[in-house]
Amino acid sequence: MRVLAALSGGVDSSVAAARAVAAGHEVVGVHLALSRTRDALRSGSRGCCSREDAADAARVADVLGIPYYVWDLSAEFAEDVVEDFVASYAAGETPNPCLRCNEKIKFAAVLDRALALGFDAVCTGHYARLEGGVLRRAADAGKDQSYVLAVLRADQLAHAMFPVGDTGKPAIREEAARLGLRTAAKPDSHDICFIPDGDTRGFLRDRLGDRPGEIVDAVTGEVLGAHAGVHGFTVGQRKGLGVDRPAADGRPRYVLGIEPVNGTVTVGPGSALAVGTVEARRPVWCSGTAPGGPFACTVQVRAHGGIAPARVTPLDDGVRVALAEPLRGVAPGQAVAFYRPDPAGDVVLGSATITATA
Repeated sequence: MRVLAALSGGVDSSVAAARAVAAGHEVVGVHLALSRTRDALRSGSRGCCSREDAADAARVADVLGIPYYVWDLSAEFAEDVVEDFVASYAAGETPNPCLRCNEKIKFAAVLDRALALGFDAVCTGHYARLEGGVLRRAADAGKDQSYVLAVLRADQLAHAMFPVGDTGKPAIREEAARLGLRTAAKPDSHDICFIPDGDTRGFLRDRLGDRPGEIVDAVTGEVLGAHAGVHGFTVGQRKGLGVDRPAADGRPRYVLGIEPVNGTVTVGPGSALAVGTVEARRPVWCSGTAPGGPFACTVQVRAHGGIAPARVTPLDDGVRVALAEPLRGVAPGQAVAFYRPDPAGDVVLGSATITATA
């Protein structure tokens, strides 16, 4: 089988490519140049797609003895991921750019090009398990990335490979060291890749400018202060609210709601963050077939955490999720992923984009 291995320059994609080679596949490595500012050097665990990452990916390919190329997808990434990210925040939503990158770049633009070139699959270092078209959580629950893959359709999963999903991260680093891969001890990337300094608010301010609005107390209706734009807030946020006095009960305030049209940010007690119902649009079903009616499952609303049992009702162009246990800090723009509990590893059923909560 001809396999295109996406080499990010990190340890996970390095070992994924090595395992594809060891399995006897004809492997070609490709580094995705997604950033328009690749000349900036990587700093610790921040960012990706730098010259340093491309060089590390090239060295891994050399050790593995596979051809290596760099594909410039920075224009597609800017339009489908970065601009989507900015627009979502401007609309008062909280997007997940990693999820959008998988949906629009790695398993759309890259996969389409790979298939056109005669490859059978795209191999990545994501922590998830895929067998017979069935996507499951990774064996290492702490590293599981199935949530950001829950946007993939059946036809995309049919040409995907996730070779490291059955192994824990420490063992992956040990394997990389045994293979002589220089990425073995390289720090993981934890921040948004196109915001390497970690200043999301500053990044958005540079692109959206100031859009003043009021910060309002949900309990009293009192105007507590002003802000420079709703793009500086997300539901569930506690720090950096710009409110100079505590609530009457002395407890911290959290962002409860964001109204992008009039610029109002509503804050209140943490107890008000609990939601029992989620509405979501654009459902994607990993099997390729939509459920015939309501079904019970487990849902996840964030990349790490936010998990609860639920009952999902398919609608004309979306779903309604009734949570069996309330979840806190569920924001429009996030994805809700659906799982079927299974002793062999929870099965990913699909996902949808959250539009409202109650």
